[in-house]
Order: sequence, then structure tokens, then C-alpha cells
Amino acid sequence: MALTDSLDELIQLDKITPQLALKVLAQFDKSITEALDCRVKTRATFKQGSLRTYRFCDEVWTFIIKDPNLRIEHEQLQVDKIKIVACSAKKPGEAEK
Repeated sequence: MALTDSLDELIQLDKITPQLALKVLAQFDKSITEALDCRVKTRATFKQGSLRTYRFCDEVWTFIIKDPNLRIEHEQLQVDKIKIVACSAKKPGEAEK
């Protein structure tokens, strides 16, 4: 969100074009996806809890789970709620099979 806010401000100040801002966001998404795929090995699981909200919009699922039993690696965490956002694992431009 900070990147989007900064890019919006730069557009309003006529420092960059909207097209350049879109290219920056696309590169950011690509870089984050690569980093998560290659560098993050931590696994999280949750049990129990109650599904409070779920949505499917623009090929993106959003789930909000209240009072889950959350475990990250070997550490148990107590949280009020978690939000899970999931989208297709396809890379941009990849054809559907």
C-alpha cells in the first residue's frame, strides 16, 4: 500500500506518468512473487476457528477466519482473526490449460 500511495503522489506531482506507475507495480508484483517462491520456506497451518467472510472477485479469493488456532513452524499463536488472500499461481501471460 505504501508503494501505491507513493506512486499516486508522484503522479499527482507530475513526476511520473500513470503508465510508468503501472510498470513499477507490475515489476514489484513479479519480484515479490519470485522472492516468496524461492526464499520463503516457512509453513503456517490453522485449525478450528470459524469462517466469518469469504469473497471471490477478479479471480482472487479472500477468507477471514475468526479465532483460529494458528501454528507457524513450531510456534503456537493466538490471534483474533486471520485474513487469507489467494489467487491463481499462473504467471502473467501464461496460457490456461
